[in-house]
Amino acid sequence: MNLIAAILVGLIALLHVYILVLEMFLWTTPRAMKAFGTTPEFAAQTRALAANQGLYNGFLAAGLIWGLITGSAAIQLFFLACVGVAGLYGAATANRRILFIQTVPAVLAALAVLLAR
Repeated sequence: MNLIAAILVGLIALLHVYILVLEMFLWTTPRAMKAFGTTPEFAAQTRALAANQGLYNGFLAAGLIWGLITGSAAIQLFFLACVGVAGLYGAATANRRILFIQTVPAVLAALAVLLAR
């Protein structure tokens, strides 16, 4: 179960690194605009805001990676909770799909971490 938990936490960390890249560096590209459902005009106007969001996603990834490196279930659970709450907020305010992209995987990973203890 430890391996499954570590894989799930690692996958969520990678997801947030990917989101960081999309929001910080690729925001105005067709790939990011398709992923986030934006127009070229909107992407150009919100580039700085998206980069800020990307930075926060990077912090989530860094925390999850820190938890994996140290083997600390507490750190992993804290950052998984942060991902889950961010996903809930995003689903309520931006797009319901975020619930299934962020929150559900974070809850599943948290359950795996708890079961591995």
